[in-house]
Amino acid sequence: MFTGIIENTGTVEEIIQNGGNKSFMISSPISAELKVDQSLSHNGVCLTVEETGNGRHRVTAIAETLSKTNLGHWQPGTLINLERCMQLNGRLDGHMVQGHVDCVAKCTQVLEKDGSWEYSFEFDPQFSPLIIEKGSVSVNGISLTCFNIQEHAFTVAIIPYTYTNTNMHSLQPGSLVNIEFDVIGKYINRRKPVSNQEIL
Repeated sequence: MFTGIIENTGTVEEIIQNGGNKSFMISSPISAELKVDQSLSHNGVCLTVEETGNGRHRVTAIAETLSKTNLGHWQPGTLINLERCMQLNGRLDGHMVQGHVDCVAKCTQVLEKDGSWEYSFEFDPQFSPLIIEKGSVSVNGISLTCFNIQEHAFTVAIIPYTYTNTNMHSLQPGSLVNIEFDVIGKYINRRKPVSNQEIL
């Protein structure tokens, strides 16, 4: 479980194809602190650390993950957002993020707003019941508040700190991002009406 508050960014240095899977060697300021078997969010995708050393760590994405996220589009040099799993003795500064990506969305517009930025994204309309005005959404693992909700689109506002310390500054129209909708909304949407007879 994560909070959507990005710790650091990392850079993809090497990609190894292994059948339908891909392993990624990533360098980052926190790679030396990681341990094998540790869960780590990469652009919002929860992956297991398999190897560490020389300021790098290795993770593997299976074919299912590659097909449902933007990891299959990574190239050497790609900048990614990293977050270690949350601790129960700390504050939840963002929102509850599982690291289980729901879909990939496309950036359609970037607007500079005199010191802040607005990013608009389009996504598959089948997920529209899971997003609400002023609700939480994870974009590449970043906990953000969405607005201007449409059936298949939303907008987020980015403050200078987030712009500088995540990979948001590398996005442009056409960029693909990983989206995870709020897990609370998923459970509410999943719940079926219960009749009085069923309660009795």
